[in-house]
Parts: sequence; C-alpha cells; structure tokens
Amino acid sequence: MNGKSVVMVPAKTILNFQSGFVHKMLCDGPTFSTGSACGYSCSFCYVPAIMRKNPHGIDPSLKHEEIVVRRENPIEVLRRQLTRANGKPKITGPDEVGRVVFASPLVDVAANMDLVRETIEACRVILELTPWTIRLLSKSNLLPKVAEGLADPAIKDRVIYGVSTGTLDDRLAQAFEGGTPLVSKRIQSIHWLQDKGFRTYGMICPSLPLETREDYWDFARECAEKLRADRMEHVWAEVINVRGESFERTEAALREAGFAREAERLKAVSLGTPESKLAWEDYARWTFEGHAEVYAGVPGKLRFLQYVTKPTEAWWAARENQGAVLL
Repeated sequence: MNGKSVVMVPAKTILNFQSGFVHKMLCDGPTFSTGSACGYSCSFCYVPAIMRKNPHGIDPSLKHEEIVVRRENPIEVLRRQLTRANGKPKITGPDEVGRVVFASPLVDVAANMDLVRETIEACRVILELTPWTIRLLSKSNLLPKVAEGLADPAIKDRVIYGVSTGTLDDRLAQAFEGGTPLVSKRIQSIHWLQDKGFRTYGMICPSLPLETREDYWDFARECAEKLRADRMEHVWAEVINVRGESFERTEAALREAGFAREAERLKAVSLGTPESKLAWEDYARWTFEGHAEVYAGVPGKLRFLQYVTKPTEAWWAARENQGAVLL
C-alpha cells in the first residue's frame, strides 16, 4: 500500500472518546483512527515517537515509517463502540449535538482509495449513530472523493474538510513530506470542496523557519490567498516541533533533496543550545505574528498551536485573543 508493506493488527478500539486533541481545538474530545502507521512517510511525523511502546506487538525490526499498520475490522469495532448491547446508540442527548470528532491523530484518512472508502464507511457509522460533526484532515488530494461519498444533503454539513499545507512549494514539500501528493494538487482539492459548498478549514503546518522576519508575513498572506482562507471556518497553524528525531530526519531530508539553506535554518533552531532556543522562539513568534496580522479582522479564525515553557508562557498567553493556543 503506497509502496509499503501492510501489517494488520487486532483492534479493540477505533474511537478514543477523550483525546488530548481537544486542547488543540480540533475536536471536542473524541477522535478516531483506523490505523496506526500511515501510508505517507513525513520526516516530521510524531507518530513513531508515541508508538515506540509497540502496543500492537509488531515485529520491532520493522521501522514504523516503512510500514502501513491497519486495524482489523475497524468498521465493526467502531459500530460496537457506539452501540449498546440492545443495538441502540450510546451517544444521544442534546449535549452531544454538534460535538466534533477528529480524524485522524495517527494516520492520513485519504492516502489512497482503499483508505478513502474505509474513511467513508467509518464516517457513515458515526453520522448514523451519533449527532456529532466530523473533522477530517489529510495531506492527500483525495478528500473530494471522501466528500462525494458523504454528500447526502442530510449529512453534508456535518463533515468539515482540511488539507495540511506547511509550505506552498511543491518541490520543498516533496523533500520532507514523503509520498504525499503535490501541495498544488491539495490546494486544488480544497478549492473543489469550497466550490461545491462543503465546509473547509486550513491547516498550515508544520511550516519551516524562513530567512527574514518579513518573509513570515509574506508567507502568511500568500497562504491565506492560495487557500482562500476567507472561505474557511478556521485556520490552524504551527511550526515544526521536537517529536522524537523529527528535527534530525527533516534536516537530513532537506539536505538530500538539495535544500541546504532550509536545512541550515532548521538546524539553527534545533541544536538545543541557549542560542538556538532563542532562535526557535523567534521563529515561532514571527510565524504567529504573520498569521495573526492576516486574520486580525476576523476574531476566532486563527488557531495557532504553540508548545510553551515557563519562560515563554506569559508572552503567548497575552496573545490568546489573537489566536494563540497554548499547549
């Protein structure tokens, strides 16, 4: 699948009823995932770091980024999680109406047509058995195929679609987002969704360090224009963060693809020295300020995800009203 070996594992759960993703404002608690290793191989991926405990008993000689891990019978398991012994839905009541469930915290929901079909099935089960709204995120250009499978008027407005675009440069994206479709194709797919009246949101992450402070403002404005952010409900943004060996893998991928300057800028903020920590904070703040300026006239539109420390927390907390989300 996507040029990688597939490992099938037993699954007790597909739905996590109370995920930490609620703090990122991507959901109201629940998330679902039908796999544990993605069809893509992004160098910055955080999933290998959180899967090191190997809960599925997978052969430890298999590298996480070299396999696709799918869960057995995901639709049956999901349906079982959402129904009582008598077959009636568990999730009912006015407080559940409109609650957002996010997919996927672990794998891309549309990395190929098999996964597109699986995602459609999973969404249909959730839409049938709950009053929830679904938020889907992908680095694929196949989200329109998912949308076509969920286009019934009765459910169309209960799904929100977003594509991840940490850069607008096709060649640069290919360097560190292994196996993903071109960014330009992803942007075309979000335009298709917007033109067909589907709900959309933006996910500008992870974005790399740029050369000058002014470059961050230019980047934010260009992203808003290319993604047609005025037609999106919200826009999330985030810099690249330390997740296992994510910095090292991304720097190496950039160098191998011929992006030496980009690799050097990333290295400068990731050495772990006092100087590089200050440089990383400047990089994060300037990225935020660029986006915050673009969306200043639309309160609540921007949701900038930022991991804070005690020395930096006060600066970010003072900007929550501009869209900073402290993690």
